[in-house]
Amino acid sequence: MYIIWYGYYQILPRTHRYTLGKKIDNLLTEIIEAVAIAVFLKPEEKLPYVGLAIRKTDTLKIFLMILWETKSLDNKKYIALSEKLTEIGKMLGGWHGQLLKQNSPGKKPGEK
Repeated sequence: MYIIWYGYYQILPRTHRYTLGKKIDNLLTEIIEAVAIAVFLKPEEKLPYVGLAIRKTDTLKIFLMILWETKSLDNKKYIALSEKLTEIGKMLGGWHGQLLKQNSPGKKPGEK
């Protein structure tokens, strides 16, 4: 998704490129960072980073919608980004649910 976004970011109108566009760019890199960190942690340590990535993804959806509603992002570009973002959200949500099950207090040690 970041590669697609980067192409669009370069052609955003100046009024949004250095404000909302920069914020979206930062959110995307922060999501990538949170996921990259979570991948290498123990299962019980992953949950806060996956949760952070989910919150940032939800914020990103809102910011992209604002760009679209202000006509700074056309329908085709908005749809392309939204589809990727929905897919990312589903993956993060599934991962979050799996971690909740694995780390639930009712689990016995060693049980998956």
